[in-house]
Amino acid sequence: MLVTAVSLFSGCTANSPFVSYKDSSVEKEDKKVQITKQHIQVANDRQKNVTTQYTIEDTINSLATQMMQNQKMSTSKPLLITSFVSLSNFKKTTEFGRIVSESLINEMSNRGFNIIEYRGQMAVSINEKGEYFISRNPHKLKEKIPNTYVVVGTYSRQYGKVMLNARVMDNITGKIISSARATYQHNKRNDCILFKDCKPARTIKIIEEK
Repeated sequence: MLVTAVSLFSGCTANSPFVSYKDSSVEKEDKKVQITKQHIQVANDRQKNVTTQYTIEDTINSLATQMMQNQKMSTSKPLLITSFVSLSNFKKTTEFGRIVSESLINEMSNRGFNIIEYRGQMAVSINEKGEYFISRNPHKLKEKIPNTYVVVGTYSRQYGKVMLNARVMDNITGKIISSARATYQHNKRNDCILFKDCKPARTIKIIEEK
């Protein structure tokens, strides 16, 4: 009889995520555990297939896809994208941060969003080397922008990877409309090439021996 009872109990466990317990409080806690396990499995699957990428192009695509999935985000409202900044210093960016934001402009525009180029000057400037319209000189730009969404983002340099977080905010209320997270797994021992901050090569002085 004991063997039969054990067999029945084991069979129930194998065929169903929930086990029937005599104590209702134990059964309730077990259901919580099983549901938590399912959420963890989904999180692991998301990490593997959505947030972890191995090229910068795929990383940017992942950020754009995640942000647009939020149904609260209207494609008709103007969207302004700023440079991604260092997590440790919100006033510091790099070529990497600028590349991410510039590429997001392309990705979000191709997905039907109304992108605002706020760096446009009041006039086209020309010199002997070319013609220019966008600028980072605040004195040459419009003083105000309309009610928009604003994309802000940060990056954090880790060993072998860069972690990026992006948010879409309402620039009037500050409310977060959507968010995204991605990890660029570059697997480089030194990421200074990505961030253009490699130390100069060591030099030695050559002198005449006396």
